[in-house]
Amino acid sequence: MEVAVTDVAGVRAARAAGAHRVELCVALEVGGLTPSLGLVERAVEAAGPVGVHVLLRPRPGDFVHDADEFAVVVHDASVALDAGAAGIVVGPLRLDGRFDVDALHRLRELAGDADLTVHRAFDVHPGVEENVADLLSVGVDRILTSGGADSAHDGTARIARAVAAADGRIAVTAGGGVRPERVGELLAATGVTDVHLSARRLTYEDTGFGARYDVDPDLVARAVGA
Repeated sequence: MEVAVTDVAGVRAARAAGAHRVELCVALEVGGLTPSLGLVERAVEAAGPVGVHVLLRPRPGDFVHDADEFAVVVHDASVALDAGAAGIVVGPLRLDGRFDVDALHRLRELAGDADLTVHRAFDVHPGVEENVADLLSVGVDRILTSGGADSAHDGTARIARAVAAADGRIAVTAGGGVRPERVGELLAATGVTDVHLSARRLTYEDTGFGARYDVDPDLVARAVGA
């Protein structure tokens, strides 16, 4: 069970509720962006044995990076790993929607023994099996996918294809709109070994400066139990 968190309190809540991993980012309203180094350092301190996997996405929008953006990703990866991150979460693409294998090789080398996960950029190109083959050639550890749908519950067919293509060589995580009460159904329909959710609840209405959310530990505990 992986929980997307955006602050140190979220790390603590996810850990207490039984999460096995957290994906650390900011700006979940745009799908997540790279957190600050200060946040990474404090999150690692708070996580204890729970692995902190840091999202590396320098801006909203597509996942095609120019040279300057990729240089930022590489630098952020280096400082996050030095700060104790258990893994990095990336998704550099080419213009045709396929993965930028050269960029991924660079990130694989940089990650070393830490986990390398590709996020839902995996869903941009319809070629599930081709994408998995590219990722196997790099040595990626984990894929996060909603099956190309807004919710993983609606993308089970493509998620199951990814699981079959990976054949145990890459862990496949189902994520995107996951509901705790439907986790068992999702596992049965896809064969995934990992589930990702944000378990967010609104704590501050948007009054012009943005809404605020926190991690609901009850939702996490229910998902873990399921």
